[in-house]
Amino acid sequence: MQGKIIKGIAGFYYVYGEDEMLYECKAKGIFRKDNQKPLVGDNVEITVLDEQEHTGNLIRILPRKNSLIRPAVANVDQAFVIFAMENPKPNFMLLDRFLIMMEQSDVPAVICFNKKDLASEQEVTELYETYKNCGYHVILSSALEKEGLEEIHEILKGKTTVVAGPSGVGKSSLTNLLQGEVQMETGEISKKLKRGRHTTRHSQVIPVGENTFLMDTPGFSSLYLTDMEEQDLKDYFPEFRKYDEECRFQGCRHIHEPGCRVKEALEDGKISSIRYEDYLSLYEELKEKRRY
Repeated sequence: MQGKIIKGIAGFYYVYGEDEMLYECKAKGIFRKDNQKPLVGDNVEITVLDEQEHTGNLIRILPRKNSLIRPAVANVDQAFVIFAMENPKPNFMLLDRFLIMMEQSDVPAVICFNKKDLASEQEVTELYETYKNCGYHVILSSALEKEGLEEIHEILKGKTTVVAGPSGVGKSSLTNLLQGEVQMETGEISKKLKRGRHTTRHSQVIPVGENTFLMDTPGFSSLYLTDMEEQDLKDYFPEFRKYDEECRFQGCRHIHEPGCRVKEALEDGKISSIRYEDYLSLYEELKEKRRY
């Protein structure tokens, strides 16, 4: 039988089968031998061992569309990253690191600023414009006032979306609101997943509609860029791209070079100073990392 891994805990993989039942499976030793690790979101083949107890063995991982390292998930159509306008204030460096990682993995990202009811109209507009001008889809929401939910539903429809964000931004409140009535026939499945006991430490897939899955991931507080040279960093800032060809020097790093169109756009206010400052810091970080 085929299915999708919706959670993995302590060597057990919970597979949502094509018969819409949940199976508790162990992975065969062959994965260890081949140095292959099943991930949440993997489409897999299982053999059913006990139809009454819904247990089985995971025998094959089907080809992946993509996979991410952090959060460790597979077959993602898009990322939905949630930050709060206040309590806690947005950590732009963390947000930009996440966006770079998604650009690296070729996963489109949608940014959601939650708790808009706690910020002034000017703050909300500034943040919205900053990231919209970078080419990102930005949604403003308030879980408390149930604002922005319709737009979020529209964005998620028919896709597998990894939902990420630091602790305390209202991620759980929003994902609970989005699940609405579905909650995967809460009774049986929740019992099997021991829902609530592992909510913050493990990624899990939540079916929320036809062909629509949310991958709920643990809150993150730090992300480190890997497998990247500092000179390639500029390629992951989409707002730089349209100026790249116009710079005086080919391969311009947009730092000290004369005739740099990115720096001109920065001076003209067409590129966000917050984003550019993060770019400079990350460039130095990658340069330092290479030195060691």
